[in-house]
Amino acid sequence: MPIQVAAQPVPLVVGDDGVIRVRGTRVTLDTLIDAFQNGATAEEIAQQYPTVPLADVYTIVAYYLHHQVEVDTYIQDGKLEAERLRVQVEQRFPPEGIRGRLLTRRSSGQANQDCNAALGG
Repeated sequence: MPIQVAAQPVPLVVGDDGVIRVRGTRVTLDTLIDAFQNGATAEEIAQQYPTVPLADVYTIVAYYLHHQVEVDTYIQDGKLEAERLRVQVEQRFPPEGIRGRLLTRRSSGQANQDCNAALGG
């Protein structure tokens, strides 16, 4: 009986947020590719992310190797967007002195009041 050769679909889906994830998991494409680029084997990646079957890891790595420019561009665009959002958040909520502000709020009981208010208490 001859072996039937058929292309395997790549187990990736694009979420409503535009993030590419492994189908049926919350594991992102960039997470797997980052592990691969840092020297992890497919077996190590599957062990680190047990919701992703080993065969899917191999399929995704193969997809990456065949579409490296496009995937690298997608990952780089995501990093640029994350940096843009980080800057935006830090402009609204400067990180300088945050520890002191939190300690002051804690000692004044403001943190408990804020938490109770948020919980409707």
